[in-house]
Amino acid sequence: MAATMGLRARSLNLPVSLLNVVCRRQLSSTRTLFAETKEADKENGSKSEEETKMTDLEQKLTEEKAKLTAQVAEYTDKYKRALAETENVRMRFTKQLNDSKIYSISGFCKDLLEVADILGKATTSVPKDAVSGADANIHLKNLYEGLVMTETQLQKVFAKNKLEVINPVNNEKFDPHIHEALFELPVPDKEPGTVAVVEKLGYKLHERTLRPALVGVTKAI
Repeated sequence: MAATMGLRARSLNLPVSLLNVVCRRQLSSTRTLFAETKEADKENGSKSEEETKMTDLEQKLTEEKAKLTAQVAEYTDKYKRALAETENVRMRFTKQLNDSKIYSISGFCKDLLEVADILGKATTSVPKDAVSGADANIHLKNLYEGLVMTETQLQKVFAKNKLEVINPVNNEKFDPHIHEALFELPVPDKEPGTVAVVEKLGYKLHERTLRPALVGVTKAI
């Protein structure tokens, strides 16, 4: 290197000492540039490795977030279903409890219906002229009035406990929920499927049919 610079110095007529100074400066600059380039490459490599690590971490966090979100949705759905099922059970239990309170007397009421039927037949079987007028039998009249009072009081007890009479009116449409057809009658000028005759009164307890009314129904001629 020195020999080459010496030849150049001779050819350019420059002092060798000056040329050596220039060479040292150039060499120092080259070393500095090489060191900076190496450091920059090192930093770039470090940054690239960190970016790769960050990308992997972000991917893992994204996957974990998706997994946790799915689990939260699953548990939320199970929780809502459990709440709905609990509410349904509570409502069914409440309805059963209320029904048991309301219809606990249904058996007793059915037994009383026979008593009401007998009282009704007893009062309707007495001739009106036998209990009214000057020729009325006083003993029969007193008995009849006692039966009527008993029947009236029994109907008041029925009404108090929401036990209502089912007494179909003439030409009422047959309803299988509250009527029971015993026979059919060919009746002119009446629409088929209507109530023609009531054989026995029905009763319902709190809108539930306790005993359907026994009826005869019209049919097409």
